[in-house]
Amino acid sequence: MEVPTKRGAAADAPATTHTFALGVVTTVFFMWGFLTCMNDILIPHLKSVFDLGYARSALVQFSFFSAYLLMSLPAGELVTRVGYKRGLLLGLVTAGVGALLFYPAASLPSYPFFLAALFILATGITVLQVTANPYVTVLGPPATASSRLNLTQAFNSLGTTVAPSFGGHLILGAVTHAEGPLAEARAVRLPYVGLAVMLFVLAFALVFIKLPKITSVEGEEAKHGSVLDALRMPKLRRAALGIFLYVGAEVSIGSFLVNFFVLPSIAGLSEAEAARYVSIYWGGAMVGRFLGAAIVRKYDPGRVLAASAVIAALLVTATVLSSGPSAMWTLLAVGLFNSIMFPTLFALGIEGLGKLTSQGSSVLVMSIVGGAILPVAFGSLADVVGVHRAFVLPALCYLYIVHFGARGSRVAAAAH
Repeated sequence: MEVPTKRGAAADAPATTHTFALGVVTTVFFMWGFLTCMNDILIPHLKSVFDLGYARSALVQFSFFSAYLLMSLPAGELVTRVGYKRGLLLGLVTAGVGALLFYPAASLPSYPFFLAALFILATGITVLQVTANPYVTVLGPPATASSRLNLTQAFNSLGTTVAPSFGGHLILGAVTHAEGPLAEARAVRLPYVGLAVMLFVLAFALVFIKLPKITSVEGEEAKHGSVLDALRMPKLRRAALGIFLYVGAEVSIGSFLVNFFVLPSIAGLSEAEAARYVSIYWGGAMVGRFLGAAIVRKYDPGRVLAASAVIAALLVTATVLSSGPSAMWTLLAVGLFNSIMFPTLFALGIEGLGKLTSQGSSVLVMSIVGGAILPVAFGSLADVVGVHRAFVLPALCYLYIVHFGARGSRVAAAAH
């Protein structure tokens, strides 16, 4: 994977410096994966607390992922001006403030307040995404950019794997429906205050850590183009659509796994029990990303992407056409094949952008808004045909990713 970079401070820095910096950024990947996956626990929890339908409960994801659309461009501009380290610091602090706001939202309790807190939390994560993803791609040899991003995304998936068990125990399993909606709402206070403290501690530690500066991207892209210039690249546009559909499909599945597994026709589990199985879905993505980091070094990333999307589409289709444990396990297996999709789409999308890398990164992070729109569409469909049959929607999303991996990723980007 070629991600051109100008020789400079980072290029001349020792490999050990790059390794240490990669370790620091990997910790950030873990934290935002953990926070994002907590939404899969919030959806069934708040659905019960506020007596919501599937579509209204999906507003949790809408509020969270809409931040990617609204805040990615400002975040990209911010990063080009203040640099990657300060971008990481601002992202961590903003996410911490959002997590802290869960305390008053749960104390009232107020669903709109929860949604506002989620938006602020996601704004911080958006800054982290815009900062960390391109930083990883240029923090080492261009030829291994996709592999490096798959490796760091594997630790992001470790966060998503741990989060459902954490949330299921401390939120879904903390109180019973008999204790009333007020007690249920307040169950989120301690976990999210704890997460806020962790984010603030990580930001404080980062102040004292020296990260190598990437001279090809820090402070230079603003002089050499805009997001509109980046959007003229056909492959970037196609990758952006791929990320929109991939994130929408992955988040739609993860958001409604608990609701799906409690159905008598599927597994008849309690919500707390179902939350533990959600960890298997995200754990598959973690395992797949560790494997994928090695696979995309040896095989063409586009072809690997297409093959993964074909299998994911077949597994979701099998879920729609079956019931009982087989429907449950085929859906859980999708996580394994989701694994390499985001990092590979991202690396292919910014390939060859040169000084437009930050702008291209902003476009791709904006495309994560698919996680806001498609779960609401899924919820609306589920309200009509049931959550089981609604899984046909993510199956269709994977078909475009098959096309992009097989053909769309072959469109060369013009160098700038």
